[in-house]
Amino acid sequence: MGGNGLEGSLMSAVRAGDAETVRALLEQGADANTANTADGADADGLPVLCVAVAAYDEPVAAALVEGGADPDRVLPDGTTPLWRAVDGGSPAVFSAVLGDEPRLRLSEADRERLLALARGWYGTGAAEELRRRTGAPDRAGRDSAATVLVQDGEYNHVDQVSLGGLVVRAGHGAILTSLEWAFRILTPVDELIARAVGQPPEDRAVVDRVTQDPAAEAPFAEEHVNWSTVCWILSRRRSFETWSAVVAHRHHPAPAHRRFVLDYLRTRSLTGVGSGYYKKKESEVLAAWAAEETDGETLARVLDVFTEYEHPGQEAIGLRHAGHPDARVRREVPYALTRYEVARSPAARAAILALTRDPDAAVRISACTASLRDEELLPEIIQALILLAEDTESGRRGAAATLLAESGDRTPAVADALAALLDDGSQLVRLEAAHGLLLRDDPRTAEAIERVGPLDAGFEHDHRADALRQWMWRRENPTAG
Repeated sequence: MGGNGLEGSLMSAVRAGDAETVRALLEQGADANTANTADGADADGLPVLCVAVAAYDEPVAAALVEGGADPDRVLPDGTTPLWRAVDGGSPAVFSAVLGDEPRLRLSEADRERLLALARGWYGTGAAEELRRRTGAPDRAGRDSAATVLVQDGEYNHVDQVSLGGLVVRAGHGAILTSLEWAFRILTPVDELIARAVGQPPEDRAVVDRVTQDPAAEAPFAEEHVNWSTVCWILSRRRSFETWSAVVAHRHHPAPAHRRFVLDYLRTRSLTGVGSGYYKKKESEVLAAWAAEETDGETLARVLDVFTEYEHPGQEAIGLRHAGHPDARVRREVPYALTRYEVARSPAARAAILALTRDPDAAVRISACTASLRDEELLPEIIQALILLAEDTESGRRGAAATLLAESGDRTPAVADALAALLDDGSQLVRLEAAHGLLLRDDPRTAEAIERVGPLDAGFEHDHRADALRQWMWRRENPTAG
């Protein structure tokens, strides 16, 4: 069918970024390899997949490849859509265009060309490579690259660099890592972790400009797509050699390396990677690490990950850090003192009780959250929550409202504390309070629901909002079956 039929509609949908319509047209028989010949000065005759790649439109690119678009089609300039996706620097678009079985699909020469392209961009840096391509002045000149942070895919962000009329995304480190894994090149673990915790020159400049804090390098690295990609791929490499090499970085002097190990272990835990043998080994590593770590932020993360495992010494480790000078560490202690199906010792209960009175409000919230089902501690927990419900900070009031509503305490003091929160400026806090009153069959429930006010978009599937709607319906229809 010609350009005025399905293919014409497909071109329009691709250019409009309408992935849903693209999928529908492909299902109706449109050719996924349709050339971009729509009217307009920018019609280039290239496959519409190249239009999506150039626009950094990952959903449309994915729809086209899934619908049969050829990522390896050789274009007039000798490139391919996949080559252009690597060149463009968007890890999300690259992943959408990569296609199935690239190691088997592509020749060795083609694989090496893609790897060389990604290595070149990553080694040079996006801004410097744009200067080379455009002939723009170097860093000492007047023409500097403009860099903005943009969302890339559903979960990641990446820098987008513009210079001399060219635009590129600086995700080539992540693309290189993904290509190596797709081609089953087992890059040394130390090299991959260095890639995760380091930043290209333009990224370092962005951090300095935004935060004015050179020490911000480590936390910024954790937000970079290089970090998440390396972490994910190393978790897929399931050999003991890889595991040992990653875990060895817990002794690295740089906190960023140690925090990378924690993200790696958390990823393995959340995705169910590893046998019982590995889980036992990891719990032992974390237990030893908790006794050795000196950096407060890293120790807090060690405890956070450690409590996702089962270890017989968990309570003892929690008790050891219950009086730690860093509040971030103390916030994690209550969860270490909570082992499901294991009764708390008197020492653990005493530590929890002390933490409910901690000078740091977040520590008090953690202690209350971890111990809300402990009947012996409940009276003290409730007193701490009632005080938090009067806090000047909205987030703390909201946390207190949630816990008070969920608690099994049905005393008037809790109901009154919830009712007082109906004056809160946050609709979410008012919703929590009204839900808590409803659960208690409090006579103020109708007034509470009215005080919540019309709910904004996003509450259609909220269990609290649903409970309030059902309560009102039953009230208005008392004889309904």
